[in-house]
Amino acid sequence: MSTEAQRGSTLESPAPQGAGADVLTTPFVDAPIFTRSRALRPTGKVLPEHARSHNRALVLQTLYTAGPQSRADVARETGLTRVTISDLVAELIAERLVIELGQREDARPGKPAILIDVDRAAFQIIGVDLSDHERFLGAIVDLDGVIVSRAEVSRDGATGEAAVALVDALVARLVAAATAPVLGIGVGSPGVVDPNGVIRSAPNLDWRGLDLQGRLHAAFDLPVHVGNDANVAVLAEHGASTSDDLLLVKVGHGVGAGLIIGGRPVIGGGFAAGEIGHVIVGTDGGPRCACGKSGCLETWLAVPRLTAQLDAIAETEHAASDREAILTEAGRRLGIVLAPVVGALNLSEVALSGPAELLDGPLALAAVDTLRTRTMAEHNRDLRLRMTEQAQDIVLRGAAVMVLSGQLGVS
Repeated sequence: MSTEAQRGSTLESPAPQGAGADVLTTPFVDAPIFTRSRALRPTGKVLPEHARSHNRALVLQTLYTAGPQSRADVARETGLTRVTISDLVAELIAERLVIELGQREDARPGKPAILIDVDRAAFQIIGVDLSDHERFLGAIVDLDGVIVSRAEVSRDGATGEAAVALVDALVARLVAAATAPVLGIGVGSPGVVDPNGVIRSAPNLDWRGLDLQGRLHAAFDLPVHVGNDANVAVLAEHGASTSDDLLLVKVGHGVGAGLIIGGRPVIGGGFAAGEIGHVIVGTDGGPRCACGKSGCLETWLAVPRLTAQLDAIAETEHAASDREAILTEAGRRLGIVLAPVVGALNLSEVALSGPAELLDGPLALAAVDTLRTRTMAEHNRDLRLRMTEQAQDIVLRGAAVMVLSGQLGVS
């Protein structure tokens, strides 16, 4: 994803047996997903040694976002010469990435142009979401981000190697069910994930130093991209947002955040940007966390913790008011953690991803009220805190974006 070594090894894999067509083997070298200084998609010219792969991605991105166009249209849009476009399009057609659709039906003078587009039915993507506390989710996704089919496996509390075996089994089911060659596998995992797809630490799954990317690549002989689930989720949300600055808080088995600034994902020097779940909130202690500390945001906000608290008061005399108090306190703690981030970056948009029945209502209201009281009003009067537009499929869709960007340079 973001290291030269990875671009030259892990992502350059042969087509799966029985695929029926060659899978693209040249990853996009100029717009890896998780970096602190590069955009998700190509935006202009680059160094000569990277020009060809960059220009390929530029053509694909233009077609992917604009739809059917003529070669001349693409040349005008990208600023590339018609000769270069003709050469690149021929190459992309040979690789089944681009398809000719026939002549344009219009009244323009001269010979009608041939329309071309990304061949959106040529490949499928395997997306996997490991963030749920009860099950691992997977889907086959087409190149437009439409979920074709789904699969899941129950966790039953599995951790360590037993949990990894469940991931292997889930991916195997999805690969076997694909109805087109698989472009790649994208995985969103809880915990700290480095750019090589190694899960440095995922306390809730008892994973430390797990090379999940390498393991899946060896097992399935396909390009594999693994990222932190919140970092993956924000990629999907960014596609639906009008802002290039976005913070997404992912609440599930744990709590994490994904951050995009200026259209660029941020992961931090130690790959742990957004690990807000293990920030201790306040000085009043709190429940013990899986990481070993007490009072982490996760102990107030993670779905299993919140659900257990709400279940405990469900049959009590003041259940309704107690429920509101629990959710309000969780929202207040979230606001306390987010306030320095929002203030430092002058963010105007924060999205929440997780169970709407828990997050949307008293919790969200308390979080935004806390944010506004703890930051400068004149700089954050337009602050918007909202539920995600991607619902519960956000990590699956983000995993598809990760593969599209890593393999084709489009998003």
